[in-house]
Amino acid sequence: QVQLAESGGGLVQPGGSLRLSCAASGSFSSIRIMGWSRQIPGKERELVAGILPDGTPKYADSAKGRFTISGDNARNTVHLQMNSLQPEDTAVYYCYANILVFGRWDDYWGQGTQVTVSS
Repeated sequence: QVQLAESGGGLVQPGGSLRLSCAASGSFSSIRIMGWSRQIPGKERELVAGILPDGTPKYADSAKGRFTISGDNARNTVHLQMNSLQPEDTAVYYCYANILVFGRWDDYWGQGTQVTVSS
């Protein structure tokens, strides 16, 4: 069984920074991509950033220039450094990964961590 364990999140003032971390564990063969999505109240879930095993990052327009994603293949972990946070970044952030388990690629999600940007 694959699990994604998230850490980080919390309350931060506008302009502040937070770092989210996620670790994948369980029985699997490979990870195709790992990253973060978020769900803002009243809106659909959106992908924020992802990273490929070769280190290639991918960002949503809302994250470019402010967020940085990094990964550690040996530990199956991914981190999201979020700078210059604004109230509109307030959301539940979910770790996600596309993982190969017993010959099948599937999407997996963490339980989510709340990020609140408020003064």
